[in-house]
Amino acid sequence: MDNRLIFYPIFKPHKNLVAFTTVKKTFAHPAPRFTGDTPEIFIENREQLASILEINPSQLVFPRQTHTSCVAKLSEKPKKEIKETDALLTNRKNICLCVQTADCVPVLLFDPVENVISAIHAGWRGTVNKIVEVAVQKMQANYKSKPENILAVIGPSIGPEVYEVGREVVEAAQKNIPQSEKTLHKNLNGKFHFNLWEANRLLLLCHGLKTKNISIAEECTFTKTEKYFSARKEGVDTGRIVTGIMLI
Repeated sequence: MDNRLIFYPIFKPHKNLVAFTTVKKTFAHPAPRFTGDTPEIFIENREQLASILEINPSQLVFPRQTHTSCVAKLSEKPKKEIKETDALLTNRKNICLCVQTADCVPVLLFDPVENVISAIHAGWRGTVNKIVEVAVQKMQANYKSKPENILAVIGPSIGPEVYEVGREVVEAAQKNIPQSEKTLHKNLNGKFHFNLWEANRLLLLCHGLKTKNISIAEECTFTKTEKYFSARKEGVDTGRIVTGIMLI
């Protein structure tokens, strides 16, 4: 593997784990996608990512994300696409759980005691609907994970300094995010900014994760468009970065 992938220090001690995020230069395609109605648009990109990871493309599992709070448990590689789902979890080896983002928050969870992993796509809707909390609960219910053992990475996404939101988002955050005042601040124009990183961190803490076990990349996709894709800056038809995790 080379510098076309980002790796996370919090996971480095665990040799039975691969966890990564791609960047713009990872792919030859200028605007790569990884799911869609026309397979041609994503097969080549999946093959290229698999080649970099030195795995088979069939090991890459992407849900068809639709900003839900649905979390799917996998006991084997799925035979068909997982629709209307924004997070995956498994305790099986050699299944690479992936989410694709372009400003939304990718979150990775790993329980090194029970050997359970999860990949989560959390836009503002997923965040306020507590998708990270749902994932932790499913790790507990299905695999006996203890939250205090879980390691979490909050990956590259739009940062709080630029993520201006409207009243709908503000009200949803105030209703659903613990200590929401820590996640919202007004700019000089009186508009609110929403801190997706802190919102997801607070939700994880409220569900029993330890502060020391949560790592935030603090990489803003909007301000670093030379490195990442940003739907808000470049338009919704831009490419997507992939954040994935796999037990080996």
